[in-house]
Parts: sequence; C-alpha cells; structure tokens
Amino acid sequence: MWLILFFMTWAQTAPPAPAASALNFDVYRAKVEPLLLEKRPGNARCVVCHSRGTNFRLEPLPPGGKTWTEEQSKKNFQMVSRFVLPGVPMKSRFLVMALAHEAGGVEFHPGGKHWQTQDDPEWKTLADWVKAAK
Repeated sequence: MWLILFFMTWAQTAPPAPAASALNFDVYRAKVEPLLLEKRPGNARCVVCHSRGTNFRLEPLPPGGKTWTEEQSKKNFQMVSRFVLPGVPMKSRFLVMALAHEAGGVEFHPGGKHWQTQDDPEWKTLADWVKAAK
C-alpha cells in the first residue's frame, strides 16, 4: 500500500514531459544543419567555434566525419531549437546573430557576419524553416 501511495505522490510531483518542438527535424537535418558546416569566405564554419566553449554548443563532428550522426543531429536540433522562436525569424537568436546589423541582425557576432541581407539564400532557408513552425 505504501508503494502505491509513494508512486501516486511521485507522479503528481514529477515535472511534465517537455513539449514537442513545432520545428521540423527532417527539414532541419536536410536543409538547416548542412549550413552549420558550410565554409564561408572570411569566416570559420559554425561548427568550428560552436562545438566548444559557447552557450550555443553543437556536437563535435565524429573523428574524420564530414557530417553528424542522426543521434548527434537530434542533440543539435534540441540546441538550435533553444535559440529559435517558432514562426518569428527576426526574434530568433539563431537567425540574427550572424546576420549583418544593417539587415536586422545583432550588432556583434564573434564569428563574423555570415549573411549580409535577409535575401541571402542560406538565410532564407533558415527563415523559411522557422516560419513554417507556427
């Protein structure tokens, strides 16, 4: 009997399960995540800085790997999701950090500005993914 009472009390105080993300993982893996590996002139690839020592931390690539495993991609998706306001690209830190300040981005990003305008095809890919998550 005490075990039943214990379980009932525990179940009532257990934290709720996290809400499912409105963001699409399959689109993230196919279109967004590859952009984190892109080399852009004058800038490091996102993964170089963001696989260590930052609040926005991606999984390190496997030794000799050129992309992440599905398990690593799921962890990256969870991390990226923390920096996205679904449906609102311009309020999503993931999109405005590396966007030029003149184009609506934040003033400073230690890794440089990867996108000079909101018309950049890569930036539009990110924005479309975030907009679809209303």
